[in-house]
Amino acid sequence: MGTTTTRRRGPARTVPKIEISTFPQAVRFLNDRVNYERMRLVRSSQETFQLDRMRSLLATLDNPHEQVRMIHVAGTVGKGSTTAMIASMLKGCGYAVGQFMSPHLIDLRERITMNGQLISRSDFCELTKQVAQAAARARCDPTYFEMMTAIAFKYFADQAVDMAVIEVGLGGRLDSTNVITPEISVVTRIDHDHAQFLGNTLAAIAGEKAGIFKRGVPALTYDQPPEVKTVLRAVAEEVGASLRIIGEGIDFNSRFGTSSSLGPHSRICLVTETSDFMHIAVPLRGEHQALNCGLALAVIDLLKRGGMEFPEVQLHRGLAETVLPGRMELVWDRPRILVDGAHNPVALAALMPSVGAHVPYDSMVCVFGCCEDKDISSMLCKLGLGGDKVIFTRARSTPRAADPHELQRRFEELNGKMSQVAPTLGEALDLASRAVGRDDLICITGSFYLVGEAKKYLTELYRKREQRTARHFRPAG
Repeated sequence: MGTTTTRRRGPARTVPKIEISTFPQAVRFLNDRVNYERMRLVRSSQETFQLDRMRSLLATLDNPHEQVRMIHVAGTVGKGSTTAMIASMLKGCGYAVGQFMSPHLIDLRERITMNGQLISRSDFCELTKQVAQAAARARCDPTYFEMMTAIAFKYFADQAVDMAVIEVGLGGRLDSTNVITPEISVVTRIDHDHAQFLGNTLAAIAGEKAGIFKRGVPALTYDQPPEVKTVLRAVAEEVGASLRIIGEGIDFNSRFGTSSSLGPHSRICLVTETSDFMHIAVPLRGEHQALNCGLALAVIDLLKRGGMEFPEVQLHRGLAETVLPGRMELVWDRPRILVDGAHNPVALAALMPSVGAHVPYDSMVCVFGCCEDKDISSMLCKLGLGGDKVIFTRARSTPRAADPHELQRRFEELNGKMSQVAPTLGEALDLASRAVGRDDLICITGSFYLVGEAKKYLTELYRKREQRTARHFRPAG
């Protein structure tokens, strides 16, 4: 890597020359950054997570985050679903909408989209170069996620989006996205996860999530455990944010049923002083998605009060078109394979009953792998309630993956059930496919890394077999 010299008042300083001219070079540059998502053990500290570095980087880029209206979404579970539904309704009503989410499943560009389309490879390459050059000028060394956040903010500013929906990466208070002042702050369900970063109690975790609240910015959440609501209210009052809770001041109810046109699904009603959202079909599978959909509609209500227009027909159509890969996604028909990145106990607890409600089966084989820093015992207990047969494996794409033999040992201690181990996902799927019949289901879950590898593996497998009849696997849809 060469250097160039920049002349200013005072002594000259050298700025590294950034060689990024292709998409693979951009990906390699990012993969060389510190990436806390993939590190085995990270201890929280001011050095690990702090916003000064992010602010310095964005200032060198002329503060693109100040040029875009944004909605900020935090939470332990449900933030991806809520983000997707908000963005889809905005798009359906004709607005140009940016969306920043994590993690990605196959392509890192999944994290940055506009109107549902991935950022182009050429734009991603150019913006990676610009952000890298800005980091060099600012004399800071941003992490992988900080780079991705800055790229997203710059892209949304360059595209002059009408609104960007920003999902928090981890926590809230010290997350690199928390340099923004949004139109609305949103908090989805709070539960135990990432204890090494956020704390061991719900109150401590809630304090970190509520760190996204800003003075004068309305905040929304739904019913939470009492200790969580106490903290959220206290932080909102302290910073001067108005907090509204769905079900307390915002009338809300939901019911689960089946129709010939939609199959099993939830419908919700949400009534505010200015909006009546009645009998709205929730587009995502799982009864737990009803509250997330209500939260998304409450966001739309606040935007309406601010002057944005949401014609009813377009709004409903936009909501119905919500797509969220890797969440209760049926990816294969024969055998039927469903993937869901249920990466913590509360997500897994929601998944198990939802699968049977939406995808009837005689027997379910779970292919499971998770990260070693999770609450593994709680996850294995939830897994034992749903899977008739369990095959443990590990994602190759992360060093944080738990040893499948250790998962098996703990699972059998906790549940007294037999299980199998496969060293790779491919071998796990081979075992699973031999164990299921026509009316059975394979469910791949436990981590987004495993789900991403599954989608990639099955896509490659079909490509290899598409010139001949695929006897065992055929793509869904």
